[in-house]
Amino acid sequence: MEGAALLCNKGDPTVVWKGDMKRRFFIKALLIAVSLPLVAGCVVYRQPRAVAVAPAGEVVVGTAPPPPQVEVVPACPGPVNVWFWVPGCWAWRDHWVWVGGHWAARPHPNAVWVEGHWGRRHHGYVWVDGHWR
Repeated sequence: MEGAALLCNKGDPTVVWKGDMKRRFFIKALLIAVSLPLVAGCVVYRQPRAVAVAPAGEVVVGTAPPPPQVEVVPACPGPVNVWFWVPGCWAWRDHWVWVGGHWAARPHPNAVWVEGHWGRRHHGYVWVDGHWR
């Protein structure tokens, strides 16, 4: 036997040397350590820009708002002919933020709520306020 490192015959193609196993393990560990930063990568998230447009201080947002969220409507605080559920909506605050809905008292018994929405304009989306009619 030629040294303690030999596990089988030297002429056998399945010969495994202890030093060879350590080297292979080291190379695999080194490749994994070197490739981890490449696999992890860098994530860059760019927020869509809002551009203030004059006349009434409107804010024009370059990207469409996300779809509305599903809300759980709590019990009405009083009679339904007095109270109305105003649904939540997306607001722009340098990024999209969900503003939850709320119960609002009708200004008069036959009042109808016209829902606010993000309307498409020339270069983006503009908030159109909801109001009572």
